[in-house]
Amino acid sequence: MKFPLALGLLAAGALLAPALSAANPDTDRSHPMTYVKDSAVTVKIKAKLADERMNSLRHISVDTDSAGAVVLSGTARTRADAEKAIAIARATEGVTSVTSTIDIRKDD
Repeated sequence: MKFPLALGLLAAGALLAPALSAANPDTDRSHPMTYVKDSAVTVKIKAKLADERMNSLRHISVDTDSAGAVVLSGTARTRADAEKAIAIARATEGVTSVTSTIDIRKDD
């Protein structure tokens, strides 16, 4: 009696496995690979901003969502510094769009 039940459960699992493996991890923000992908884009942008060695750029925060949309926030000393940060983010691999809420503050 246990053998037919076990065989039935095994067959059901075999039928459901392909459907479960086809699930897209980008639709679930709690999936670890989504977080790694988002973080990799964020780290690339932050590294490029650091390479510019502009004091103003260290006050800019970078947030990336699962679709590659980047939000830049924080402060910059000049509009040119803010535009440079936006250009760097747009030129980064994996970025699909860039939104900026960077404030210009000359006293930073």
